[in-house]
Amino acid sequence: MMHKVTLRELSGGMDSRVEFIAVQDMGLDSLDMDRIQNYFQDVLKRSTPHRSDLENWRKLLCNSNLLVKSGENYQATVAGLLLFGKNPNRRLPQATVTTVAFAGTEKGSNTVDEERIIGPLTSRISKRGEVLDRGVIDHAIDFVQRNMGSTAWLDGGRRLRKKALPLDAVREAIVNAVTHRDYTLEGTEIEISLYDDRMEVISPGRLPNGVTVEKMKEGVVRVARNELLKEILRDYGYVEHFGMGVRHRIIESMRNHNGTEPDLMEEEHRFVVRLWKDN
Repeated sequence: MMHKVTLRELSGGMDSRVEFIAVQDMGLDSLDMDRIQNYFQDVLKRSTPHRSDLENWRKLLCNSNLLVKSGENYQATVAGLLLFGKNPNRRLPQATVTTVAFAGTEKGSNTVDEERIIGPLTSRISKRGEVLDRGVIDHAIDFVQRNMGSTAWLDGGRRLRKKALPLDAVREAIVNAVTHRDYTLEGTEIEISLYDDRMEVISPGRLPNGVTVEKMKEGVVRVARNELLKEILRDYGYVEHFGMGVRHRIIESMRNHNGTEPDLMEEEHRFVVRLWKDN
């Protein structure tokens, strides 16, 4: 029986190189050119070759590490497929994001809503920044928004209401999970779970070398497992420029929203972010 070569084997055991690996049988036609053209023209504000000029498109995408020459053929890289693939989960099933809303505080509770989110990470956006065709990140944020619930209280004779969690913290937790997870861990998925009292985001893989929870809290992290993913998602505005996302968008947002401290936990083969709702 032929041995299936894994991403970890192709990367030489170094998960920091996995995003540049060629994905076999996934050529230029496996990439969504509408999203790619949208990225270069509307996000980066740069000129691109004519749509039919495949030679110059291949050069541009190779120079951007979204495509790589493999023998006589051109193959999409792991990063190219994750960001702009038409069907990235066909070859990278670990790119799936599983979202579940539970009725209660335990995983065994009945589910209220659930969704397996697949497709490219990026959304196609308008020149004004409006989302036209949602990618995995925005689909996941939408799921949390419609299932997080709200908190209500009385202020004199008025009944006031707010969302149970701050959107900044939700976005940052989800973006960090898809950006920094270990994609060499096949058979794993990002899990987003909503409970009556909290939200949990579980990202496969330990923190990259040199990164600790304490450094994340202080905002001094400059190391990324998937540097190309981070840079392109930064172009879209998903990633904060100065590495302060956890400190500003998660910790400070939660303190300002309901006075709770988020749990940031590195476990054996995963990283967990837990955001608490109001009591």
